[in-house]
Amino acid sequence: MNWTELDTWIVLTAAFMAMACALPGVFLLLNRQSMLGDAISHGVLPGLAIAFLVTGSRAPWAMLLGAVIAGVLTGVLTQWVQRFGQVEGGASMGVVFCFLFALGLILIRTAADHVDLDPGCVLYGSIETAVVDVNRVPRIFWVSLLMVGVNVSLVALFYKELKIASFDPDLATSQGISAMWVRNGLTIVTAITTVMAFESVGSILVIAMMVAPAAAASLLSHRLSVILWLSLLLAGLSAVLGHLGAMTVFPATLARLGLGKTGATSTAGMMAVAAGGLFAVAFAWSLLKDRIRQRVGNRRLPA
Repeated sequence: MNWTELDTWIVLTAAFMAMACALPGVFLLLNRQSMLGDAISHGVLPGLAIAFLVTGSRAPWAMLLGAVIAGVLTGVLTQWVQRFGQVEGGASMGVVFCFLFALGLILIRTAADHVDLDPGCVLYGSIETAVVDVNRVPRIFWVSLLMVGVNVSLVALFYKELKIASFDPDLATSQGISAMWVRNGLTIVTAITTVMAFESVGSILVIAMMVAPAAAASLLSHRLSVILWLSLLLAGLSAVLGHLGAMTVFPATLARLGLGKTGATSTAGMMAVAAGGLFAVAFAWSLLKDRIRQRVGNRRLPA
């Protein structure tokens, strides 16, 4: 394997973007709204397509504005269907994001006929080409670094509010903290992070970066501060392992199976696979740790 400067930019960009996704993912998990991240990642597609059709360009401000509006609309519609339609939370998310996702695909196909828009790039991401830039430092690298900085700053600034609203909304209300506004803010941050991650990991795979590191970290610790740090570590590690797997493991596996020689596969796809693998390791470790505690506890019991 010949490691080049391009590989370095791919790994750094993917790692920072995965970390940016992992931070809001922790609080979505604590609020039992992990599927809301999935709903937003699919629901922002109509906002992107409408922004393309209205402006006729892929200007970042237009995409961001369309995505944020669609993301907030997804969260509001989900809560509205659940509250007034008396529908279970998971079912309301499924109804809303399936409708918006289908609408977004139709609009994207329409937008692709008028502007230079690749639906596959929006859905699956293309970090290998995103880091190719005329400048020495790729633009998408600065975007990913900015998103990490913004999300870390927001978590540090509103850590108390996020923590109380996630674990005890009633206590938050009694202390003058609006749990509803905290969740709405989390929805907006998730929508912004999602659209900024489109270029690297795509709409479909961004949910893996939001859920898997946070879920794995929650299996390794019950302290929120530790979970946040572990989610960042696991997100970055999944990016490194994902790129290495895309370059070496996948082609070697196909060759051993006699399916012929092939080049590297999608880094974004292997990032999701790596994140799932890290979750499996964390799950196995949590089971092993529980069994060890049970055996130690049984030995301490009097005869």
